[in-house]
Amino acid sequence: MWLFKRKGPSGFSSSSTAEEVTQGIDGSGLTAIVTGASSGIGAETARVLALRGVSVIMGVRNMAAGQEVKDAIVKETPEAKVDVSELDLSSLASVRNFAKEFKSSGRPLNILINNAGVMATPFKLSKDNIELQFATNQLGHFLLTNLLLDKMKKTCHQTKREGRIVIVASEAHRYPYREGVRFDKINDQEGYSSFFAYGQSKLSNVLHANELARRLKEDDADITANSLHPGAITTNLFRHVGILGGLASTVGKYVLKNIPQGASTTCYVALHPQVRGISGEYFGDNNIAKASSMAMDADLGRRLWDFSVSLTNPK
Repeated sequence: MWLFKRKGPSGFSSSSTAEEVTQGIDGSGLTAIVTGASSGIGAETARVLALRGVSVIMGVRNMAAGQEVKDAIVKETPEAKVDVSELDLSSLASVRNFAKEFKSSGRPLNILINNAGVMATPFKLSKDNIELQFATNQLGHFLLTNLLLDKMKKTCHQTKREGRIVIVASEAHRYPYREGVRFDKINDQEGYSSFFAYGQSKLSNVLHANELARRLKEDDADITANSLHPGAITTNLFRHVGILGGLASTVGKYVLKNIPQGASTTCYVALHPQVRGISGEYFGDNNIAKASSMAMDADLGRRLWDFSVSLTNPK
C-alpha cells in the first residue's frame, strides 16, 4: 500500500502501477532491451512491456533466474515475445559481448532501459578494477548505451519512430560524496562510504542522461534520453544494507511502493505518448520532477562523460 496518491499533471500518481500507466498503449512493432530484468522492477518492466506487445530482450546476469521470469511472462501472455541474454554490467567485457551479439542478430532497437544496479555494497573492485557501484550503475550502462546508439539511430531512421533511452536513477542522487563525483578518488577504499558511493553512481546516471540528451539533440537524432526515480521499493537491492533491509521488509507494505508501482515510471517514460519529444528530464511518480542542482550541472555532466569514455574506451 502506498500512502500518498495525489495525481500529477500526467494523470498518474505514486500509486499508479505499470499496467495502469500503459493501459491501451500498443507497443507492437517495438523492440526493447531491459537490463537487470531477472527480478524486481526490471522483471515487472519486462512483463508489462511484453504485455503491451513490445519485443523484449532481457539482459541478465543470472540466466537461470532470467529464464524463470521469461517462462512466467509467456505463461501469462502466450503471445509475448521475450528473449534472455547474459549481461553482467560490472564487466565491460560482458557488456561488449552482449552488444556484439545483439547487433549481429540484425534486430532493431527502439527502447533501451538501463535498469540494472547494485546498492550500498561493501567496498569491492569490479573485474575491470573500478569501484563496484560506479562500475555497475554508471560505466556498464554508459558503455552499453554508446555501443547500441548507432543501432538505435538506424532503427529510428528506418521506422520513423522515436527511440527512447530510459535510465533508472534514484533520489539518492541528492546524497553523493561532497564533491559529487570523486574523479580522482573513484577507487579510494579508505574514504569509501557505501551510501555516498551509491549516491555518486545515481548522480552519475542523471548527469549521463542529461548530457546524452544534449548530444542527441545536437545530432538531430529522434531519440530521447531521460532519467527517473522509481520510488522507494522493497526489492533485493536492500540485501547489503543490514538492519535497514529488515526494516524495509517490515514496514515496506505501509510506506514503500510495491513492485508494480515501482516499475510504473519506467514503463511510463518508455511507452507513454505524453512523453513524446521530452528529453533531458528527470521523472518521479510518473511525472516530471526536479533533480538536484548538481545533477543539472552541464559542466559536471561533460566532465563525467569524458571520464566515463576514458574508463570504457567504447570504440
